[in-house]
Amino acid sequence: MAPVSKIFDFIVIGGGSGGMACARRAAAHGAKVAVVEGSGRLGGTCVNVGCVPKKVTFNGASIMEAIEDAKYYGISVGKPTFDWGFLKQARDAYVKRLNGIYERNLTKENVEYVDGMASFINSTEIKVNDVVLRANHILIATGGHPIIPRIDGAEHGIDSDGFFDLESQPKKVAVVGSGYIGIELAGIFNALGSHVTVFTRTPHILRHHDAMIGDTMLQEMKRIGIKFEHNSSVSGLKKSEGAALPLELSWTTADSSGTSSDSFDCVLWAIGRTPNTKALNLAALPGIELGRHGHILADEFQNTNVEGVYSLGDVFGKSELTPVAIAAGRKLADRLFGGAQFANAKLDYVNIPTVIFGHPTAGTVGLTEEQARSEYGSDNIKVYQARFTNMYNALTPYKPPTAMKLIVTGPQEKVLGLHLIGRGCDEILQGFGVAIKMGATKKDFDNCVAIHPTSAEEIVTMR
Repeated sequence: MAPVSKIFDFIVIGGGSGGMACARRAAAHGAKVAVVEGSGRLGGTCVNVGCVPKKVTFNGASIMEAIEDAKYYGISVGKPTFDWGFLKQARDAYVKRLNGIYERNLTKENVEYVDGMASFINSTEIKVNDVVLRANHILIATGGHPIIPRIDGAEHGIDSDGFFDLESQPKKVAVVGSGYIGIELAGIFNALGSHVTVFTRTPHILRHHDAMIGDTMLQEMKRIGIKFEHNSSVSGLKKSEGAALPLELSWTTADSSGTSSDSFDCVLWAIGRTPNTKALNLAALPGIELGRHGHILADEFQNTNVEGVYSLGDVFGKSELTPVAIAAGRKLADRLFGGAQFANAKLDYVNIPTVIFGHPTAGTVGLTEEQARSEYGSDNIKVYQARFTNMYNALTPYKPPTAMKLIVTGPQEKVLGLHLIGRGCDEILQGFGVAIKMGATKKDFDNCVAIHPTSAEEIVTMR
């Protein structure tokens, strides 16, 4: 075995958002820290193949939609053209700048960046590039990756990572999966001019969100021309070189006999994600516990059941969102290295707001109506709802809905959940998330004077 070359107070395996936040906070407390990342670039999924490049592309799609709407306000801009390659090049350059900023931040905080894949030797030692690193505290924050279906020809499709590698715009796209990733990318493809079909195993989409969001999103996506194959199960993918639409996707549906097929030039798998643990040699950590889907289990303080080893972010598997990993990472670093005042620091995973950058956007915080009825009983909750047309569409011939739902309980009508869908809901939700986190009641909402004319005012005027 190679000799121990360096000893640290803290080793973070994974240079994504959660790992980086934890490492930098630990270093700010005076710890000697190393970050190990094997992909060759810092920032993890969010910066490289997730939130950031997705939002850039979403912005482009939204601008295309606004240009289409301009004529209804008397603005003539001609027929727009879209250059996929130009946007990709600009987006890639932006991401590369962020990679550099992340690396410079580590240098500024005196965190050592180790480029390579980490493998456990025991609970205090890891091997990277045949060099052994040691620390009494080791965090696993290795994130996750997309799942590829086990069907013939699946390798001819792409996943959400591959979306950002596309050099040109596909003409006809199949998106397999109807969670938030599939729905977001389907909306982007459509708004930029591709013909899109979404394949979903059930009659519904966004099944982990409140039904109001899923039902409204489905209705609007169909209105704007996105096709859906409900109750479908894909069975195979074939590629014919040289064809205009070279990919033939086959599927079956629960309500019909036989197999259907259609041709596409892009098939995108969006059927879920799985944690990155394969290279870690977890067998060197006797007793480490994995969940049903392979996540590294930890308690409320991010402790695994191996002393000195911690887990957070997508590899931990609870609320797999970038800001959650960042917040959990900072809390963990505070507890480990911040002194007695942070002895009980931990992230509260209750009432975490999140949004869907769909077409339209949606946002949610707290319990869904179904969850609230299950937890509190139907007799103990009350639901307030509003449905209207955003004033943006006052002059357009089509009237996409904005829908809002507020779920409360008890005589004080404490807010259990808030669910929004419609233009601007992605920006509206954050402030209300603060209020709900503080224990707001319906009366607190009622006592806030509305801002008019806005969509947000409906949240404080529901009856």
